[in-house]
Amino acid sequence: MPTPELIRIVARSSPMALAQVERVRSELAALHPGIRTEVVPVTTAGDRWPGALSALGGKGAFTKEVDAALLAGEADLAVHCVKDVPADRPLPAGTVFAAFLKRDDVRDALVHPGGLTLDELPDGTRIGTSSVRRVAQLAVSHPGLVCVPMRGNANRRLEKLDAGEADALLLAVAGLRRIGRADRIGEILSVESMCPPVGAGILALQCREDDTDTIGTVAALGDPAAWRETTAERMLLHVLQGHCNSPIAGLARAERDGRLSLRARVFSPDGKTVLDAHEWAGPLDPATLGTSVAVALLRQGAREVIDSIPH
Repeated sequence: MPTPELIRIVARSSPMALAQVERVRSELAALHPGIRTEVVPVTTAGDRWPGALSALGGKGAFTKEVDAALLAGEADLAVHCVKDVPADRPLPAGTVFAAFLKRDDVRDALVHPGGLTLDELPDGTRIGTSSVRRVAQLAVSHPGLVCVPMRGNANRRLEKLDAGEADALLLAVAGLRRIGRADRIGEILSVESMCPPVGAGILALQCREDDTDTIGTVAALGDPAAWRETTAERMLLHVLQGHCNSPIAGLARAERDGRLSLRARVFSPDGKTVLDAHEWAGPLDPATLGTSVAVALLRQGAREVIDSIPH
């Protein structure tokens, strides 16, 4: 299969997204030294809209323009954070995931100007976050804290923190590292205390399904463990049919011995209802594991919890 001379990579125009593209370009160059890459930046509706994502139809607000550029032939490869790609519906017709890159850190970080940890924050401390997953889990573990809506890319949120719009932030460790702001991390939260979103820390490479040359070229960048973990997590979300206002968290782990585990949690927005499921599977069929964990949550009442949340 021939290797293309040029691969045009489309991604959101935020500093975070462009840093992710640079990782892909670097890994492609190491694998195929003669290949040329070109960045096609787009600004998505989610990037432009300052309000709640539910008003734009949820997470698809971060992917529609990227998908359109790929399908129109304006680019050959799209780079997505898996957590931003809706799992309650298929990928746009005519596109496929060609690879999932090796997973980065999945944990959340607390950013506090005074260096306090989450447990040290006094009641009434304003935490800047628009993540329903984070809000629900803080309501469970630290009900005295006050969450204030805060959107925008990570750099912009740090600016808002420094301007006094919040007292602390919760941000992804991987994201802060990608934009070179790991120095702002005050505490890294365990996955037990703050379960991550489905697809956390994984970059997906998406191609047109008929572009076999590009698919064949970038597929070698894929990580088998990331593929298995992503498949299980996204099947979980697909079966649950969660929407953008559903506080759902999930983390799959592929062990070296071939076993795969998946822990998932569904919350009510106020944290008063917490549903939890954790299962293990052998080396085959991660989609079945995702389905099984979702069914376990549905048996506990996840459908009623999700459907009761406005969106």
